[in-house]
Amino acid sequence: MQVPPASPRSSVTLEKDKSLEAAPPPSMTGKLVVVGGGIAGVTCAEQLALHFPSEDVLLITASPVIKAVTNFKQVSKVLEEFDVEEQPSTMLEKRFPNIKVIESGVKQLKSEEHCILTEDGSQHVYKKLCLCAGAKPRLICEGNPYVLGIRDTDSAQEFQKQLTKAERIMIIGNGGIALELVYEIEGCEVIWAIKDKAIGNTFFDAGAAEFLTSKLIAEKPEAKIAHKRTRYTTEGRKKEAGTKANAGNIGSALGPDWHEGLNLKGTKEFSHKIHIETRCEVKKIYLQKEFKIIKKKSLAFPRDHHNQTLTTDKEIWPVYVELTNDKIYGCDFIISATGVIPNVEPFLCGNNFDLGEDGGLKVDDHMQTSLPDIYAAGDICTASWQPSPVWQQMRLWTQARQMGWYAAKCMAAASVGDSIDMDFSFELFAHVTKFFNYKVVLLGKYNAQSLGSDHELMLRCTKGQEYVKVVMQNGRMMGAVLIGETDLEETFENLILNQMNLSSYGEDLLDPNIDIEDYFD
Repeated sequence: MQVPPASPRSSVTLEKDKSLEAAPPPSMTGKLVVVGGGIAGVTCAEQLALHFPSEDVLLITASPVIKAVTNFKQVSKVLEEFDVEEQPSTMLEKRFPNIKVIESGVKQLKSEEHCILTEDGSQHVYKKLCLCAGAKPRLICEGNPYVLGIRDTDSAQEFQKQLTKAERIMIIGNGGIALELVYEIEGCEVIWAIKDKAIGNTFFDAGAAEFLTSKLIAEKPEAKIAHKRTRYTTEGRKKEAGTKANAGNIGSALGPDWHEGLNLKGTKEFSHKIHIETRCEVKKIYLQKEFKIIKKKSLAFPRDHHNQTLTTDKEIWPVYVELTNDKIYGCDFIISATGVIPNVEPFLCGNNFDLGEDGGLKVDDHMQTSLPDIYAAGDICTASWQPSPVWQQMRLWTQARQMGWYAAKCMAAASVGDSIDMDFSFELFAHVTKFFNYKVVLLGKYNAQSLGSDHELMLRCTKGQEYVKVVMQNGRMMGAVLIGETDLEETFENLILNQMNLSSYGEDLLDPNIDIEDYFD
């Protein structure tokens, strides 16, 4: 950063004359500070380090490992693929000598004084601050030893440990983690309770859900793909840290392939055994002792999907779940996969932030919060600008990376008084992932979000191979879901972005015998 010429001591002078370091002039007070060691925070810190090579960038994180983007690949204009790798923070400091990682939780933010207090007793004055503290699991029940939320590496390892002794578990929730778990778990009965009519409601409509459900019941191929990420355990560090914070609250979110390399196997010899309870939520959780007192009956695992005869369970379980459909099941433990809450708590006391309806810190189209010199990116923030007609915020890896990168760009521009255009990645919602071993691409208003009834759907489905759904409005493509190796993502991305009128193509748009790319190249 350029220091005004009037200042008698430039950053270069400071580096040469160590005696001056103790008393920096007012214009040099404070550093660029980022809070959070997840994808948004690390991406933001890396970009700031590149923009300001002679400035110190502080990254404050409560976790001993940080999340780094590796194998980044720009699939198309907006679609991107990458792996997420856990690394010790020293690797980040080696790559960027001007980044200093401080391993400590945040105790308090004093926005008026431009300073942040950390749990280790330190105080850090900032010039510009970016909050990327992510989100924490929305647990169905706090403080119950049989209820586990999966958010970070520690909680994933704890889950693996519990699963090795389990005969039956219950999964509550219908998002990405629930979907991945249900498919990956073997040798254990799984009762999956969802509040929707169909699985994966966040990502799919009922048709796509049905396409995927057949894969749930089928036997999985034996060969496991080697996991791409190196893992760093936090066992030794945790003993030092004691129980200062709940693992579910401090860790940054898991990588997109988090279950690779974890042995998700229960005690039984079968592969899949899944029963789905739809349109229900948890009414009450009973520990074994309480359940004996109330003298209610629990149900055995249903023998098959078609036979609806309910039989009483003779087994005795550590914990019981009563659902809102009045069914009760016993199990070894419960996985709460019911979404996340923006982790804003450490920053609210004494600071008048504007919050979104979902509890996140409201940010404008330059990722600025309502308080001066404070930015936010990733799961902690709520986008409060007028979005493009085919973009929406979802707390996903891709958006955490894009927001962290763009926030750094905005902080850099503001520091030198430049204006900056909104990044192109916010023009179109685009996400690529994997569910049940299928490639899944989501584009634009893929579930007709906010389009009302004024839209139509076009479908193409080959059982066990691909599922293609297109959302059309007034002859224009507004969104798409592509499951399987369809090779249509780039073409559809262009059609959504350029809003070309496709009325004349009608059903031919999805005809598998017509090479659609030839039309629109």
